[in-house]
Amino acid sequence: MIREILILTFVSILLAGCISGQPAESGALELTSSPTGAEIYLDNQFRGSTPTTISGVDPGNHTLELRSKGYRSWKATVAVPSGTSNYFAALTALPGSELSVDSNGTETAPASVTITVSKEQMIVRESNIFSGTATGTGSVSLTLFGPGYFSNGVVLSQVTPNAANIWSYTWNPGSKIQSGTYTIVASDPKKTVSDQKKFTVIGDGVVTVTPSSYAVGTGDTVTLSGRCTTGAPNVRLTLFGPERFNSGIDLGTISVTADQTWRFRYTTDITMPAGVYTIYVKDVPETTSGTSQFTIGYAS
Repeated sequence: MIREILILTFVSILLAGCISGQPAESGALELTSSPTGAEIYLDNQFRGSTPTTISGVDPGNHTLELRSKGYRSWKATVAVPSGTSNYFAALTALPGSELSVDSNGTETAPASVTITVSKEQMIVRESNIFSGTATGTGSVSLTLFGPGYFSNGVVLSQVTPNAANIWSYTWNPGSKIQSGTYTIVASDPKKTVSDQKKFTVIGDGVVTVTPSSYAVGTGDTVTLSGRCTTGAPNVRLTLFGPERFNSGIDLGTISVTADQTWRFRYTTDITMPAGVYTIYVKDVPETTSGTSQFTIGYAS
């Protein structure tokens, strides 16, 4: 009997060790940079050049460094989750490396490029104006990084500054873009100097709402929840119903979580008239909306 117990105990320990030792799902890093071709060092080990994808990375904190000749190294500690993560880095030119030489071999003024965006938050089908200044260079190259088609960077245009060293470009993407965060990079043609700005695109998604109960009594609490896949950070709730609710009562703005869901608990007032109520939800800014209904009856 003792022998059997010892065997069972030994087998249980082995099984527990196997189960606890199962590795977590690995992560992947999609890396892009300006300029491209930067050397990648992950935890001080060379892993190729940008743009590239590094797979099989253990989840957790890692040291990521990008190096390119004539630029300051870009270094950061990144938290790698399971699945794929995207990282973009704009390297800064070292002092003196941005000097240009004219046809006579004379050094000209240091090159510099700046950029601003007219909309830090734009809606799908809207346009966005990129503008800035450029000195020491005859043109400015614009490269856009973002989700989907723009994941590896897409050159939008090469614009020429005017006599006052000011340049401008209007981006009209139409409806063929995804919602998410974008980075626009302005650089000289040789990519010796650059500047970047981030902006978000909202739209091309759905907003939904569902009550936890479709029939509640006055004084009860109903949980309203739903999804928002437009990329908006918030949704706004409005309640319509009988009498004073006929014109709608604003319930406030609710944050959308990282998994594109939202939740709000609403306690009905004991003075609310019985009847059918409609909850109206829209993303902020309003690109789309959703509705649902529930009834309120007086408690017995």
